[in-house]
Amino acid sequence: MKLSLAPIPYFWSADAIRAFYGQVATWPVDIVYLGEIVCAKRRPLSLDDWMEIGDALAEAGKEVVLSTIALLEAESELSALDRICENGRFPVEANDMGTVHLLQGNPNDTARGARQDTPETGSRFVIGPHINTYNAETLSLLADLGAMRWVAPVELSRATLADLQAARPDNIQTEVFAYGRLPLAFSARCFTARAHNLPKDQCDFLCGNYPDGLLLKTQEDQHLFTINGVQIQSAGPCNLLMAVGELSELQVDILRIAPQSQGIDAVIHAFRDVLDGKTTVRSALDALPRPDPVDWCNGFWLDEPGMAWRELAS
Repeated sequence: MKLSLAPIPYFWSADAIRAFYGQVATWPVDIVYLGEIVCAKRRPLSLDDWMEIGDALAEAGKEVVLSTIALLEAESELSALDRICENGRFPVEANDMGTVHLLQGNPNDTARGARQDTPETGSRFVIGPHINTYNAETLSLLADLGAMRWVAPVELSRATLADLQAARPDNIQTEVFAYGRLPLAFSARCFTARAHNLPKDQCDFLCGNYPDGLLLKTQEDQHLFTINGVQIQSAGPCNLLMAVGELSELQVDILRIAPQSQGIDAVIHAFRDVLDGKTTVRSALDALPRPDPVDWCNGFWLDEPGMAWRELAS
C-alpha cells in the first residue's frame, strides 16, 4: 500500500506551508494533495504558488494532486475552481459533484491526456472524501465519469468498505483515511468566528490562531469536536494503524494521513515501517506520542460511535 498526505485543512501562514512541504519532500509518503479545501477566504498562497510547491514535490518523486474546495459559495470561487481544473500539470481531487462535472472530459486537462497510460500516477481525477460514495452503483458511476481513485467517506465501516471493495470496478483505486482529525461537516457559517462573537464576513482570520483547530466541549466538559473555520472535525485524531492488516486484506491501495502542526512525520514513518515490515503494529503504536487532551478514535471503522477508541488485535 502507498501512503498519501491529505491537504492541510488549517489556516497556516505562507511561510509555515512552504516550510512544511520542504520537509514533506524528504518523508516516505508517495502522494501529496495540495491546496485549500475548507474556506475560499484563506489565500496565503496563490495557485501559482501551489503549482511551484507541486513542482518541487514532483521533482522529489511525489505524485502531486491539487485538491478543491468542498463548499463553494460565490462566483469568484467558481473562477478559482476553473483554474485548478484546467491547471494542465497535475490531476485534481474533486470534493463536490460540480467539480466532477467540470473535470469530466475537460479538453483543457492536459495532465490527464499526458498520463493516460500510467493510471497509477494519476491520469484522471480523484473523488475526495466529501463526495458521498456509499454504494457500488455510485462508485461505478464515478469510475465511468473518469475517476481513477476514490477516497472513502470517513464514516464508512469496515463491513461497508468490504462490500464496496467486492463490487469495485477494476479501473479505480481505493484510498482510506487512516490518521488525523476526521473531516465531518461543513457549514456556510464560520464556527471559529462565532466562537469569538464575530460575523463570518469580519472573521479577522482568527482560525489562523489555531494551527490544529479549536477544541469544542459539551456542557458536561467532554471534548466533542474540533472547529476549524467553516469545518467541523473530530476532537481526537482517527488512527487505523492497528487495522493495517485488515486494510491490506481488503485490497485498499492507499492510506491517507492528514497534516497536523506537530509530529506528523513520526506518524508517517510509523505507518511506512509497518507496511514495509520493519516493525510490528504494536511496537509502532507504542512508539507514537499519545494525543493530548483527546485520545485517538476508530469508532467508525468498527461501526460504533465515531469518537470511540478500541484497540484491535495486532
